Amino acid sequence: MARIGSYKRETAETSVSVTWDLDGSGQADVSTGIGFLDHMVSQIARHGIFDITLKASGDLYIDTHHTVEDCGIALGRALADALGDAKGIVRMGDALVPLDEALAQVALDLSSRGYAVLNVSWSGSKVGDLPGDLIEHFLQTLAHEGKFNLNARVLAGVNDHHKAECMMKALGRALCAASRIDERRAGQTPSTKEALG
Repeated sequence: MARIGSYKRETAETSVSVTWDLDGSGQADVSTGIGFLDHMVSQIARHGIFDITLKASGDLYIDTHHTVEDCGIALGRALADALGDAKGIVRMGDALVPLDEALAQVALDLSSRGYAVLNVSWSGSKVGDLPGDLIEHFLQTLAHEGKFNLNARVLAGVNDHHKAECMMKALGRALCAASRIDERRAGQTPSTKEALG
């Protein structure tokens, strides 16, 4: 059974369309008008071995905030749609990923409860064409709308691009591990409560 989620969001500020295939091959087709956001979402797809299509247009003449936020919303909801009832999944995953001098750690729980704790500092005001705080806002929104617990931290690093990129790679790896179907579960809900959330 295909585990593919989709979501479309139309507002006066943005138009966003997402498809997320949990059992893909790492292909990304991403176009948001924000180069660094495209690069970050592509990292999640490639290292999570997901197929993600994300098309967005927004009021970038104001700034990048609305587009980044709505992409986080749409991606999170597409992920939740792809997971469905989450029966048989591993549920939890973690990854420790280096990139040159940078090191990021991500642990997450596909628990149907959205929550994010992030620990990262930026040396500059922007990473690529994105304010650093919007990278954090994107991750918080993704976790909230995707209904998963996320704990992400950058343990070392000097270059802001490296810090952001290894964090997204770690997120992809952790999501891949957590969303994988474990045949030993035989379709069971991965909780002693027999329900997530």
